[in-house]
Amino acid sequence: MRKLVLSGFLASEEIYINQLEALLLPMKPLKATATTSQPVLTLQQIETIFYKIQDIYEIHKEFYDSLCPKVQQWDSNVTMGHLFQKLASQLGVYKAFVDNYKIALETAEKCSQSNYQFQKISEELKVKGPKDSKESHTSVTMEALLYKPIDRVTRSTLVLHDLLKHTPADHPDYPLLQDALRISQNFLSSINEDIDPRRTAVTTPKGETRQLVKDGFLVELSEGSRKLRHVFLFTDVLLCAKLKKTAVGKHQQYDCKWYVPLADLVFPSPEESEHCPQVHVIPDHELEDMKMKISAIKSEVQKEKANKGQSRAIERLKKKMFENEFWLLLNSPAIPFRIHNRNGKSYLFLLSSDYERSEWREAIQRLQKKDLQAFVLSSVELQVLTGSCFKLRTVHNIPVTSNKDDDESPGLYGFLHVIVHSAKGFKQSANLYCTLEVDSFGYFVSKAKTRVFRDTTEPQWNEEFEIELEGSQSLRILCYEKCYDKTKLNKDNNEIVDKIMGKGQIQLDPQAVQTKNWHMDVIEMNGIKVEFSMKFTSRDMSLKRTPSKKQTGVFGVKISVVTKRERSKVPYIVRQCVEEVEKRGIEEVGIYRISGVATDIQALKAVFDANNKDILVMLSDMDINAIAGTLKLYFRELPEPLLTDRLYPAFMEGIALSDPAAKENCMMHLLRSLPDPNLITFLFLLEHLKRVAEKEPINKMSLHNLATVFGPTLLRPSEGESKAHLTLASDIWSHDVMAQVQVLLYYLQHPPISFSELKRNTLYFSTDV
Repeated sequence: MRKLVLSGFLASEEIYINQLEALLLPMKPLKATATTSQPVLTLQQIETIFYKIQDIYEIHKEFYDSLCPKVQQWDSNVTMGHLFQKLASQLGVYKAFVDNYKIALETAEKCSQSNYQFQKISEELKVKGPKDSKESHTSVTMEALLYKPIDRVTRSTLVLHDLLKHTPADHPDYPLLQDALRISQNFLSSINEDIDPRRTAVTTPKGETRQLVKDGFLVELSEGSRKLRHVFLFTDVLLCAKLKKTAVGKHQQYDCKWYVPLADLVFPSPEESEHCPQVHVIPDHELEDMKMKISAIKSEVQKEKANKGQSRAIERLKKKMFENEFWLLLNSPAIPFRIHNRNGKSYLFLLSSDYERSEWREAIQRLQKKDLQAFVLSSVELQVLTGSCFKLRTVHNIPVTSNKDDDESPGLYGFLHVIVHSAKGFKQSANLYCTLEVDSFGYFVSKAKTRVFRDTTEPQWNEEFEIELEGSQSLRILCYEKCYDKTKLNKDNNEIVDKIMGKGQIQLDPQAVQTKNWHMDVIEMNGIKVEFSMKFTSRDMSLKRTPSKKQTGVFGVKISVVTKRERSKVPYIVRQCVEEVEKRGIEEVGIYRISGVATDIQALKAVFDANNKDILVMLSDMDINAIAGTLKLYFRELPEPLLTDRLYPAFMEGIALSDPAAKENCMMHLLRSLPDPNLITFLFLLEHLKRVAEKEPINKMSLHNLATVFGPTLLRPSEGESKAHLTLASDIWSHDVMAQVQVLLYYLQHPPISFSELKRNTLYFSTDV
């Protein structure tokens, strides 16, 4: 596979070198005439148009000449990672080329218009065909060739991806290729915003070319309901459109809903933003329900494909999945982004991530720095502009999984451990914190937040988080300055708006992340560098229940052993954590869902294991999310789940019963069958979680949310048991986990269950389930 990947790449590298050669061919004669009495172009113009082409040519020629013999005399131990690493380290030349690219194109165009000779040269450059091909030459325009270097970096990055896939982790090339990929990806993300040749397009009222700078799907709140729009940001206007319904086979077109010239566009400051119509927020448990439905359909599609099922059945499932994902996409965003037209009208979008909101805002503000004029588009101009949107758009598909190709990465399922170390590059001291976002079901969600580091230019957080991934492919880090000014309240959602100092994103490459070791990285954002480390554990690894070697502690020790030792009915650790959460965390937004700092959780674990007398002091000082995290960790590390391995299959069968009376009978009987310490602890936790859910309007944690967090923790069988259940990572997620969540939810929604009542009723029931 490595040889195949490399052979394909070499062939394309040969074509690329021929294209660069074709570009360089007219440069020498042009230079020669530049000093004569009849120059075609001036030396300055030649320098501008052919800027860095010679350097790029030499880099690739050297790379090709070194790689070619290695592939031709192939041997599986051959190493060539150093060649890719060297190629990546020379990307600075490309940066210079990219920065000059626009001027090079404009200069070439102007020279073509004013000089017939140059026009003829630039319209037909001859590119040599590959050695083995029948075609000796092809004619290509200079404009097309000047775009090739930009395209090339993307191609090299894709090849590095493929090579890594087929290079064993212990091969000497592996770290070198990883390094080359990291450099290339960082380089790509830094230049992607600067250029995209598809963007040149329409003419503005001032006669300049109007370019498309950014586009994407956003949810607009229009007349009280949510509508999916495709929003286009041009150099001087923001246009909001929707796809017209067209007959089959007809060319699709956009329909313009409204536009605002950037000269007239203002962002209302939070305090000015007049109170917006009440945004109907869908309860979290409905969103979670929908995710489960989508996961279940995904598994069905996989099964149908594996069993070579009928394509009609697969199509039907995919259609259903699209409808559900579309509903999720429309209903999950809740972050307001308001745009105001100086001439009166306001528009409100809802976004799912602060990152996205700041991207749109920054892109608009960057364009507004130019000298822009207000204008009104005639209906014909508007029609031309809207018509151009279809061919110019850079985002083609609604971001849902069902639109993805089958061979696209399904993303990662499991847990990503991230340590946010520190940040540098701030001009003045401030109160700083970071948040982490990952994508889930086509949109981004905020998953963790560091503490605020006060009054510093070099914050040192060193905080570790465990983030659950649901088919995620990217991690984003946002760095904020905390604002304590109460006057900066946003009327749209009553939150003080903190200032984003920087933001960055990295791809979660399964190959790179799935090593057992921590992987250190840096994200650069507007001159700020944030250092972080990460490692990934798959879902089945992270929920391994391994008994503790040290039976004197409480973590990883059977609950019956702990309660007997403590002479208690409910383990001390459970009582203390619950008490602390009820005392000061019950109104905390996302309690039990927001991840606590892992180092704090480990510190609490050590103190409980050692039965240290300072436990209470430490608990009262500790961040509440860390205490919630410690309680979850305790149940997750029990050598067998609280609801036991023995009864797990029966719980799974009981929850699937459709007759309510039979289900009630079975589910209560199963509780009675639990050992006393397990049952008493379970009932104690149940009452606590119900009290947490009573505060849902404030803490946003519904019974369903809590069941999602605690279901797998309390039910997932230990290693030996779960072997029988394991299939695909996403399968485990959908079927088993769904049932585990449903079991806990059943008990949470049940009227209060008392231990003595349960035991008294034992006499009336037979013992078999």
